[in-house]
Amino acid sequence: MKQFIEFKKQREMSQILSDTFGFLRNEFKTFFGVFFKIIAPYLAVMLISYGTYMFQIGDMMNLTMAGSTSVINGFATFIIVLVFIIATVTTYVMSQATTLFYIKSYIKHNGNIDFIEIKQNVYGSFWKFIGLGFLVAICVGCGFLFCLIPGIYLYVPLVLSFSILAFDGKSVSDAFSASFSLVKEYWWITFASLFVVGIIVMVASYAFALPATIYTYAKMGILSGEIDAENFTVADPVSIVLGIISTLAQFLLNIISVVASVLIYFDLNEKKNFTGTYERIKNLGGTDE
Repeated sequence: MKQFIEFKKQREMSQILSDTFGFLRNEFKTFFGVFFKIIAPYLAVMLISYGTYMFQIGDMMNLTMAGSTSVINGFATFIIVLVFIIATVTTYVMSQATTLFYIKSYIKHNGNIDFIEIKQNVYGSFWKFIGLGFLVAICVGCGFLFCLIPGIYLYVPLVLSFSILAFDGKSVSDAFSASFSLVKEYWWITFASLFVVGIIVMVASYAFALPATIYTYAKMGILSGEIDAENFTVADPVSIVLGIISTLAQFLLNIISVVASVLIYFDLNEKKNFTGTYERIKNLGGTDE
């Protein structure tokens, strides 16, 4: 029997990390079954457009070196890039929403999930997630543009705004503003938790990207000390396949960050509002939610 992970409780940083991986380990089969049922079509478009983009860029580099580029090639590249960007944004939004609403269903049904409920919530909140993501990207982007510190300061609360949107059912503007109230007085511990999770995900992402990097260096002759720029082409099939694998791995590793952010959200919510404590008291008293 799978162990039920209680989300609505306070946690130390070590518990956030252990419960993040514990949840994914316990729910691995069920979670990814639901995840890919919803995400698969969008993920396929993202990966195919990425591979096509890599091939097109390599083809253009070869044509440029041969002095035979054309407007048609440039237009085709623009369309491929546009499709890739739209597919990537859509896939990441759907991924985050699916993960959040899976956890919401998991909590609501005490360790069980309702696929129809999850799917309806994901599609029903798609544009709200797009709007919030756009708002967060602008604010954090401007913060990093003017100075690194404001960008980091804004990122910490705003990364939790998506959990507020999913679990509290707030509007985009309310979720945005509520994230600052939630993190108030707990900014540093929240930053530390997100930083540690970010380091773990980044190291794992580099590990998956390493084969593509080694292959590229070997193909160019850097590892042997005999650099041959003429042998460098992004259109190489092996490079494209390794690039797709690396992109897919980075995409899936992002789930770790989302689950961790949910645990951080509930930790702070419990410290502020004692929601889980009140629910447990009601359950002990035999009172239904």
